[in-house]
Amino acid sequence: MNAAEPRRRWWPRSVRARAALAAASTAAVILVGIGWWVHRDVYRQGTQIAEGQAEQQLWALVDQLNEGVVPARRSAVLPYEVVATGRRSAVSYGGGMDDLGPGTRHVLPDPSESNGSGGLTIRPIRIPVRRDYPRDRFDMAGGTYTVMSADISADGLSSDEVAALGVAADATLRVYVVVLPHSAEAITETTDRLLLRAGLVSLVLIAAVAYFAVRIALRPVEAIRVLTASVTASDPRERVTVPATGHEITALATTINTTLQRLDNAAAQQRRFVADAAHELRSPLTTLLASLEVALAYPERTDWPAATTTAARQTRRLQALAEDLLLLARLDTRTSLAGPETVDLTALAAWLTEQYPLTERPLTLTCDSTAPAPAHGNPDEYERLLRNLIDNAARHAAHRIQITTRNQDDWIVLTVHDDGPGVPTEDAERIFERFVRLDDARSRDHGGTGLGLAIARDLAHRHRGTLTLTPRTLGACFQLRLPRAPTSAEK
Repeated sequence: MNAAEPRRRWWPRSVRARAALAAASTAAVILVGIGWWVHRDVYRQGTQIAEGQAEQQLWALVDQLNEGVVPARRSAVLPYEVVATGRRSAVSYGGGMDDLGPGTRHVLPDPSESNGSGGLTIRPIRIPVRRDYPRDRFDMAGGTYTVMSADISADGLSSDEVAALGVAADATLRVYVVVLPHSAEAITETTDRLLLRAGLVSLVLIAAVAYFAVRIALRPVEAIRVLTASVTASDPRERVTVPATGHEITALATTINTTLQRLDNAAAQQRRFVADAAHELRSPLTTLLASLEVALAYPERTDWPAATTTAARQTRRLQALAEDLLLLARLDTRTSLAGPETVDLTALAAWLTEQYPLTERPLTLTCDSTAPAPAHGNPDEYERLLRNLIDNAARHAAHRIQITTRNQDDWIVLTVHDDGPGVPTEDAERIFERFVRLDDARSRDHGGTGLGLAIARDLAHRHRGTLTLTPRTLGACFQLRLPRAPTSAEK
């Protein structure tokens, strides 16, 4: 079991399911972020509303005290307490503070330090815990809350108002209002529940929409898959239908059709190649077998030296054809025959000029080169390329073959020119196809297989070069262009 097996158990294989899962996951991340932002904003606004209510209640209590009126306990919404210096019990309390029983002693601290008459102070205060406190409905004992307070000096009140409040004439009264977070928390919890339900429903809807949207979008792909599956070796002409929408699936269908066409062309070329190879092999084999059967049937009248010569010639032809087919197979599979080296094409052309056998016909083979022409590549492959060009020129030349090598900027230009009948313009590209001979009878007599130029062009392409037939008024001229390798002085 490989490392990917555990992941395959839970990860869906369907593209539709994967797209739905990805959309739902992305939406979940976004919704969580939005929910967190809404949660904080709702809580912040709820807290601001609670603080506004507390401040409004604080100033209402201050106004009542300035008028010498003791606030009524039941009129307050938020917990409050009014304490005074020199007094042990609270002047007034309510809104939940009465649950803590401040009748014996006020809960919040004395106004030991004045905040300044009329000034608003906001600070956190911890509600003390005492054994004589019953459990209040807000469960404030022991908790720390934001408390708003404002001081009132009894000096500014009349004696009757001071007496009504029950404080000393020089006392300082402090009004406390506790800001309760319960309302903000309740609103936030309600909002969170609504967001959670809406988020879950949204995730389900998003996943479903993504699933069915991808399903609809992949219908052309499924049709393409079905049609592609119907393409077989016996019927390779089947093509997929290209949608007229112009989106990515159209490009996919076009690419598949192009690929199928290339495969069809390659298969047809391969079939032609096999048929041509079988035909080329059958011809020398038939000649060899016929000569041997005649010699065996009439041994006393057979010219054995001539028969042996014929058999040897046909065997060499078979050997050359087999080598050419093997080399083409290697070139088609891009198999490297040897490591890259630096080859001087000028020296190689000069060596081939000196070593090339010209015994069948009186031909003049010359090499015209001005400077070294270094190129990266395989020496054997370069030799085979040049030898094929020279062999082709030797079969068609009348009297003369000329090889020239020139350096043109970053390129090496090598030409092989013969003074033969030349090649018609319409056949300038066809001669590079495999098993193509413009003069079959003469080519067969001279041992040609129709593979030399095809091999030469494949070798040129293998070395990132080109091989073309350039127009000439007399004969045929093949031009080979290869990248020039930098010399040690240029590096």
